[in-house]
This record gives sequence, C-alpha cells and structure tokens, in this order.
Amino acid sequence: MNYLVWAVVALAGYTLVPPLAKLATAEIPSDVVVLISNGILVVAASTLVVATDVSVTPYLTSDRAIYAYGAGIALAVGIIAYYRALAAGPISVVVPVFGMFIATSSIVGILFLEESLTARKVAGIGFAVLAVYLTSVE
Repeated sequence: MNYLVWAVVALAGYTLVPPLAKLATAEIPSDVVVLISNGILVVAASTLVVATDVSVTPYLTSDRAIYAYGAGIALAVGIIAYYRALAAGPISVVVPVFGMFIATSSIVGILFLEESLTARKVAGIGFAVLAVYLTSVE
C-alpha cells in the first residue's frame, strides 16, 4: 500500500486516541489506560509479525537495534506523559502541544539526519508553532 494511504489510515486511527483516552481516564488511572491501550498495540504488532513470518531474533542484536531500543524508551516516556497530560488537562490544549512532535521531529531530521532545509520547511515549522499557540492558548 502507498505510504500516503498508510499515513491517512494512521491519521484516522490516531484521531480517536485522545478522546477515547480522555474518556477512559475519567475513571481509570492513566497508567492503566496506557497499559491496556498499548497492550493491545503489542498484541496487534506481535500478530502481524507472526502472520508475516518475520523472524525477530536476528534484529535484536543488529547494528541498528540500538535505535529501536532508543525509540522504545522515547515512546514509553512520551506516551506515558501524554496519557497523564490527557487525564489532567483539556484535549484542546494537550493534543496541539503533543502534536508539536511533527515540527520538532522535522528539526531533528534536518539537524542530525542530513535532511534538506528549505524555505517551505521553515515556513511549515513556523506555521506549526503558530497553529499550536493559537489552538492551545485558552
């Protein structure tokens, strides 16, 4: 499937995460909601690996595995903090601030992965900051 189709599917799925997590954390501790929702993610990813007959073992010690472990640690910190923020604050503020990862990830890609910096990207990052400010300030 085309990567843009996957991106739209991801957008559609992820759009529902904050409202559902917010509703769940009204009565369930955020750490438990993280465990349940991400437990489902682990089961789904495990099922996908088994269904596609991909061997995981050789990748656990590959040269690039350190990046996967780092991504896992960053994901754990980010998602746990995100769910706690959703439990404590309004979606209309938490989601835009969290969504700044789009701009900050672009900056990291430009600074450390030698991705090109264009006037359009600078404008996009600037507009992203402005959009977050405008949508999250009460």
